[in-house]
Amino acid sequence: MTGRKMLRFNLMVAVGENFGIGLKGDLPWHIKSELKYFSRTTKRTNDPGKRNAVIMGKKTYFGVPESKRPLPERLNIVLSTTMKPADLPADVVLCPSLEAAMHYLETEAKDIENVWIVGGSGVYAEAMASTRCHKLYITKVQGKFECDTFFPAIPDGFHEVPLDAGTPEGLQEENGIKFEYKVLEKQAAQ
Repeated sequence: MTGRKMLRFNLMVAVGENFGIGLKGDLPWHIKSELKYFSRTTKRTNDPGKRNAVIMGKKTYFGVPESKRPLPERLNIVLSTTMKPADLPADVVLCPSLEAAMHYLETEAKDIENVWIVGGSGVYAEAMASTRCHKLYITKVQGKFECDTFFPAIPDGFHEVPLDAGTPEGLQEENGIKFEYKVLEKQAAQ
Protein backbone atom coordinates (compact mmCIF):
# COMPACT_ATOMS: atom_id res chain seq x y z
CA MET A 1 0.00 0.00 0.00
CA THR A 2 1.19 3.54 -0.72
CA GLY A 3 0.93 4.90 2.83
CA ARG A 4 -2.70 5.91 2.38
CA LYS A 5 -4.69 5.50 5.56
CA MET A 6 -7.37 2.85 5.82
CA LEU A 7 -10.58 4.10 4.24
CA ARG A 8 -13.79 4.00 6.22
CA PHE A 9 -17.30 3.95 4.82
CA ASN A 10 -20.83 5.05 5.61
CA LEU A 11 -24.10 3.22 4.96
CA MET A 12 -27.19 4.78 3.45
CA VAL A 13 -30.59 3.09 3.71
CA ALA A 14 -34.31 3.87 3.80
CA VAL A 15 -36.11 1.46 6.10
CA GLY A 16 -39.74 0.86 7.07
CA GLU A 17 -41.04 0.17 10.57
CA ASN A 18 -40.77 -3.59 9.92
CA PHE A 19 -37.12 -3.11 8.85
CA GLY A 20 -38.20 -3.67 5.23
CA ILE A 21 -35.97 -2.14 2.56
CA GLY A 22 -37.07 -3.75 -0.70
CA LEU A 23 -39.75 -5.57 -2.64
CA LYS A 24 -39.06 -7.55 -5.83
CA GLY A 25 -35.84 -5.69 -6.50
CA ASP A 26 -37.35 -2.23 -6.01
CA LEU A 27 -38.13 0.14 -3.16
CA PRO A 28 -41.43 -0.57 -1.37
CA TRP A 29 -42.36 3.15 -1.48
CA HIS A 30 -41.95 6.09 -3.83
CA ILE A 31 -40.53 9.16 -2.09
CA LYS A 32 -38.93 11.48 -4.63
CA SER A 33 -37.38 13.83 -2.05
CA GLU A 34 -35.72 10.86 -0.31
CA LEU A 35 -34.19 9.72 -3.62
CA LYS A 36 -32.87 13.26 -4.16
CA TYR A 37 -31.41 13.21 -0.62
CA PHE A 38 -29.71 9.88 -1.41
CA SER A 39 -28.26 11.26 -4.63
CA ARG A 40 -27.14 14.59 -3.14
CA THR A 41 -25.57 12.99 -0.06
CA THR A 42 -23.72 10.20 -1.87
CA LYS A 43 -22.34 12.69 -4.45
CA ARG A 44 -21.24 15.42 -2.00
CA THR A 45 -17.49 15.97 -1.61
CA ASN A 46 -15.42 18.68 0.06
CA ASP A 47 -12.72 18.48 -2.62
CA PRO A 48 -14.12 19.32 -6.10
CA GLY A 49 -11.31 17.24 -7.64
CA LYS A 50 -12.60 14.07 -6.00
CA ARG A 51 -15.68 11.88 -6.25
CA ASN A 52 -17.34 9.30 -4.06
CA ALA A 53 -17.71 5.53 -4.45
CA VAL A 54 -20.93 3.58 -3.97
CA ILE A 55 -20.64 -0.12 -3.16
CA MET A 56 -23.60 -2.44 -3.66
CA GLY A 57 -24.52 -6.04 -4.24
CA LYS A 58 -25.57 -7.37 -7.64
CA LYS A 59 -29.33 -7.31 -6.86
CA THR A 60 -29.14 -3.70 -5.66
CA TYR A 61 -27.25 -2.64 -8.80
CA PHE A 62 -29.78 -4.30 -11.11
CA GLY A 63 -32.63 -2.91 -8.97
CA VAL A 64 -31.62 0.61 -10.06
CA PRO A 65 -33.63 1.55 -13.16
CA GLU A 66 -31.51 0.90 -16.26
CA SER A 67 -31.68 4.57 -17.28
CA LYS A 68 -30.15 5.59 -13.94
CA ARG A 69 -27.31 3.07 -13.71
CA PRO A 70 -24.52 3.18 -13.13
CA LEU A 71 -25.31 5.88 -10.56
CA PRO A 72 -23.88 9.04 -12.14
CA GLU A 73 -20.98 11.11 -10.78
CA ARG A 74 -19.89 8.28 -8.46
CA LEU A 75 -17.63 5.27 -8.90
CA ASN A 76 -19.98 2.27 -8.86
CA ILE A 77 -18.62 -0.96 -7.36
CA VAL A 78 -20.69 -4.14 -7.59
CA LEU A 79 -19.99 -7.07 -5.27
CA SER A 80 -20.48 -10.50 -6.82
CA THR A 81 -18.69 -13.82 -6.99
CA THR A 82 -20.75 -15.07 -9.94
CA MET A 83 -20.57 -12.15 -12.41
CA LYS A 84 -17.81 -11.38 -14.90
CA PRO A 85 -16.53 -7.84 -15.65
CA ALA A 86 -18.12 -8.14 -19.13
CA ASP A 87 -21.55 -8.34 -17.40
CA LEU A 88 -21.20 -4.68 -16.38
CA PRO A 89 -20.43 -1.39 -18.15
CA ALA A 90 -16.69 -0.69 -18.47
CA ASP A 91 -16.81 2.11 -15.86
CA VAL A 92 -18.31 -0.15 -13.15
CA VAL A 93 -15.84 -2.04 -10.95
CA LEU A 94 -16.61 -5.67 -10.07
CA CYS A 95 -15.20 -7.03 -6.79
CA PRO A 96 -15.74 -10.43 -5.13
CA SER A 97 -16.10 -9.01 -1.59
CA LEU A 98 -16.44 -5.83 0.46
CA GLU A 99 -12.84 -6.10 1.64
CA ALA A 100 -11.63 -6.54 -1.97
CA ALA A 101 -13.58 -3.41 -2.92
CA MET A 102 -11.97 -1.44 -0.10
CA HIS A 103 -8.52 -2.73 -1.09
CA TYR A 104 -9.20 -1.60 -4.67
CA LEU A 105 -10.21 1.86 -3.45
CA GLU A 106 -7.12 2.17 -1.24
CA THR A 107 -4.65 1.06 -3.90
CA GLU A 108 -6.14 1.88 -7.32
CA ALA A 109 -8.69 4.71 -7.01
CA LYS A 110 -6.85 7.87 -5.99
CA ASP A 111 -9.75 10.28 -6.59
CA ILE A 112 -12.20 8.90 -3.99
CA GLU A 113 -13.24 11.06 -1.02
CA ASN A 114 -16.13 9.12 0.58
CA VAL A 115 -17.29 5.52 0.33
CA TRP A 116 -21.00 4.67 0.63
CA ILE A 117 -22.51 1.22 1.16
CA VAL A 118 -25.96 1.30 -0.50
CA GLY A 119 -27.30 -2.27 -0.24
CA GLY A 120 -28.47 -4.90 -0.10
CA SER A 121 -29.18 -6.69 3.12
CA GLY A 122 -26.14 -8.99 3.18
CA VAL A 123 -23.77 -6.17 2.22
CA TYR A 124 -25.26 -4.00 4.99
CA ALA A 125 -24.77 -6.77 7.59
CA GLU A 126 -21.13 -7.31 6.60
CA ALA A 127 -20.49 -3.55 6.50
CA MET A 128 -21.95 -2.83 9.95
CA ALA A 129 -19.77 -5.56 11.46
CA SER A 130 -16.64 -4.05 9.91
CA THR A 131 -14.18 -1.86 11.81
CA ARG A 132 -14.25 0.38 8.69
CA CYS A 133 -17.90 1.32 9.33
CA HIS A 134 -18.26 4.95 10.44
CA LYS A 135 -21.87 6.18 10.15
CA LEU A 136 -25.33 4.91 9.23
CA TYR A 137 -27.52 7.37 7.32
CA ILE A 138 -31.00 6.01 7.90
CA THR A 139 -34.27 7.31 6.52
CA LYS A 140 -36.94 5.95 8.87
CA VAL A 141 -40.12 5.50 6.82
CA GLN A 142 -43.25 5.34 8.94
CA GLY A 143 -45.67 2.56 8.19
CA LYS A 144 -45.46 -1.11 7.39
CA PHE A 145 -44.91 -1.88 3.72
CA GLU A 146 -44.91 -5.23 1.96
CA CYS A 147 -41.24 -6.22 1.69
CA ASP A 148 -39.18 -9.25 0.80
CA THR A 149 -35.81 -7.75 1.77
CA PHE A 150 -35.00 -6.48 5.25
CA PHE A 151 -32.32 -4.38 6.94
CA PRO A 152 -30.30 -6.44 9.44
CA ALA A 153 -30.29 -5.63 13.14
CA ILE A 154 -28.01 -2.72 13.99
CA PRO A 155 -25.17 -3.97 16.19
CA ASP A 156 -24.52 -2.42 19.59
CA GLY A 157 -22.12 0.48 19.56
CA PHE A 158 -23.97 2.93 17.30
CA HIS A 159 -25.47 6.13 18.72
CA GLU A 160 -27.43 8.98 17.15
CA VAL A 161 -25.49 12.12 16.19
CA PRO A 162 -26.60 15.49 14.74
CA LEU A 163 -27.63 15.54 11.09
CA ASP A 164 -25.30 16.90 8.43
CA ALA A 165 -25.84 20.51 7.35
CA GLY A 166 -28.55 20.71 4.73
CA THR A 167 -30.38 17.57 5.85
CA PRO A 168 -34.03 18.31 6.66
CA GLU A 169 -34.77 17.90 10.36
CA GLY A 170 -37.90 16.49 11.92
CA LEU A 171 -40.76 14.58 10.37
CA GLN A 172 -41.08 14.93 6.58
CA GLU A 173 -44.08 13.93 4.47
CA GLU A 174 -44.54 13.15 0.78
CA ASN A 175 -47.44 11.37 -0.93
CA GLY A 176 -48.97 10.71 2.49
CA ILE A 177 -45.82 8.87 3.64
CA LYS A 178 -44.07 10.23 6.72
CA PHE A 179 -40.32 9.78 7.15
CA GLU A 180 -37.40 11.15 9.12
CA TYR A 181 -33.65 11.32 8.55
CA LYS A 182 -31.30 9.95 11.23
CA VAL A 183 -27.54 9.53 11.47
CA LEU A 184 -25.92 6.97 13.77
CA GLU A 185 -22.18 6.88 14.40
CA LYS A 186 -20.17 3.84 15.47
CA GLN A 187 -18.49 4.30 18.83
CA ALA A 188 -14.79 3.60 18.86
CA ALA A 189 -13.98 0.32 20.58
CA GLN A 190 -12.80 0.86 24.14
